[in-house]
Amino acid sequence: MESKNHYTYQKKSDLKRINISQVNSKLPDLKTSNESKSVTIGKWIANWITSALNNGEIEANQILPSKADFAYMLGVSLGTIQNAIRYIEDLGYVESKQCIGTLVKESKNSSSTIRKLTSKRDNAIEAIKRYIISNNFKYGDTLPSAKTISMIIGFSANTTRLSLETLASFGIVSHNKKNARESGWIVENPDITLSETNPSQNTKTLVDMVVKDLENYIKDNLKVGDNIPSHDKLSKNLKASIKTVHDALKVLIDRQILLPRRGRYGTTVIRIPGTDEIKLKPETSIFASAQETAFYHYEKTQNNLKKMIANEYQIGDKLPSIKELSAKFDLSPNTIRKAFHNLASEGYLVFSRGRYGGTFVIDIPEIEAQSFKWLSVNPQYAKEYSN
Repeated sequence: MESKNHYTYQKKSDLKRINISQVNSKLPDLKTSNESKSVTIGKWIANWITSALNNGEIEANQILPSKADFAYMLGVSLGTIQNAIRYIEDLGYVESKQCIGTLVKESKNSSSTIRKLTSKRDNAIEAIKRYIISNNFKYGDTLPSAKTISMIIGFSANTTRLSLETLASFGIVSHNKKNARESGWIVENPDITLSETNPSQNTKTLVDMVVKDLENYIKDNLKVGDNIPSHDKLSKNLKASIKTVHDALKVLIDRQILLPRRGRYGTTVIRIPGTDEIKLKPETSIFASAQETAFYHYEKTQNNLKKMIANEYQIGDKLPSIKELSAKFDLSPNTIRKAFHNLASEGYLVFSRGRYGGTFVIDIPEIEAQSFKWLSVNPQYAKEYSN
């Protein structure tokens, strides 16, 4: 499969990765800084890049040390390093290349040859600017918390926090607390011109671009009933990460172009892009969707836990750990964790932290009968079933 668009791609084998030992700058003070850890670390990395480029210690288009190396060196989480890298990418010091890594840019203003258009953060930044202007915020006014702003502008809380921190680096806002997740964002420069607040004519994200490529691929190569290639194959052919491909496929699923099914049955074309008619094979029309099968999987787990609690525990008893139940039911810890939270929301469990903490029973559930849709259907039986 070949994308119809043409881009310049660099091979990872042709690029040199910077060793973490080459990062010899004095470590940042994360305890007394008035900024969040990600911003403090981002500025530290940016200053080191500038100095190392000027001294000839590193060169443009070399790959930064891995996020794990930075995290170990600074004693912080991978998520903090990820946010720091995103922060300096917005400022123009580096650029992330799918399936390769984060490359040092020759200068902050150098153009990018990477297959990447407007990011979600770019769009969130513009949305926050429009929000400031439309609500007539003045100098010194306090904005809502990042979480509240995220709900207003329709972006995730993490994307909104990163966007606010980027705006802070531009002097448009600031925050008076160390933790950027808290409230305390203050308008510093409300005089944002219309040219800055109007989104660019080219505001497509990388996901949007991959969606278009997938639509073209489906129209040129597939017909209704065919399966889409695996995420891995699509990732390699479209030169995009598996996460980006996954998000693009979700868009096509929401548009009712694709139908996801779990396991070996894969994701099926049910409508050719540009047409209105949706065609379902008989075995597909009575097939539970991937979302439904996931729901039944969790529901089954919850019912098993309810049965265990009703038969083996009393109010006030402490349940085994997630790890122990994961081994007992042969399920992933994440599945047990989600089931725990659902049972807690239903009023059966409560969580307690600390040395004597854990998961405790506060109500005994009733055992309910279980009913399930078909999760897989052999095509040879579908015709008879539908008659």
